[in-house]
Amino acid sequence: MRRALTFDIGGTKIYHTIIDENGSIIGDIEKYHTPKSLEEIKTIILNAVKKYENEVDTIGISTAGAVNNENTRVISSTGNLVSNYREFDFQSISKLPVYVENDANCAAWAEYEIGASKNCPYSVMITLGTGVGGGIIINNKIYKGKSGAAGEMHFKMYSDKRRKCTCGAYDCFEAYASGTGLKKTAEEMSGNPDITTYDVVEGADKGNQLMKDILAKWQKHITLGIIGLANIFDPDCIVLSGSMAQFVDTKEVEKEVNNEIVTTKTSIRLATAGNYSGMIGAGLLAIKSLEG
Repeated sequence: MRRALTFDIGGTKIYHTIIDENGSIIGDIEKYHTPKSLEEIKTIILNAVKKYENEVDTIGISTAGAVNNENTRVISSTGNLVSNYREFDFQSISKLPVYVENDANCAAWAEYEIGASKNCPYSVMITLGTGVGGGIIINNKIYKGKSGAAGEMHFKMYSDKRRKCTCGAYDCFEAYASGTGLKKTAEEMSGNPDITTYDVVEGADKGNQLMKDILAKWQKHITLGIIGLANIFDPDCIVLSGSMAQFVDTKEVEKEVNNEIVTTKTSIRLATAGNYSGMIGAGLLAIKSLEG
């Protein structure tokens, strides 16, 4: 059975492990804080490759940032990674084939292969965390667009410059549907600039009506975005992943979405591939690429 050494490189943490072609984690999961220099990031990667490359057939890398359509390098990075991260020559780290893909695309692929969207040729995955990520599967393939950057969840929700987004524009889906967006909604509705998402979730759980209303408005923002995505892509299902997804009532969202979309009905599901879906997806994609 083929194996991949697989990495997940993010702005705060770097993970690596070994997976098999079934998507099972068969090695120890090793974790590091993401260094502040490219050379230090390279050192972590090269040390792991040196240690494990004789035990695997390929190397998969899930990374923040957009990745080119050849799956060889990062073409645009994110603000929480070192500024020269795009200079990383991933192909030089090993004698083995190295496959690179955006982290949200990798997570979407893990859901497609072993998770919530298995057996769905058409799906959209939305990752709800501090920000919002996205991965799109069309006809059993990741949709990457002309350059590799497709799936960015920065489409407009409003046009009156209510909220500035991390991308520099205003009123993107991310600015409303993310954990950061929930906090902003909570600030606006409560008048308390110190309110946290934890306060909202805990308060709603205890029956506080204002906190329940805040959570409902945040969920409405997510629903509006999903309606647009469903109309554009006509997916079998839309999968919600990330730390904030657990606070979404998927049944209610599914009902509202299917009442409004003009395409055929879709299913709203919570991700099931787990916290290491990025690594799993990267490894599965790397193994798949060996088939030619």
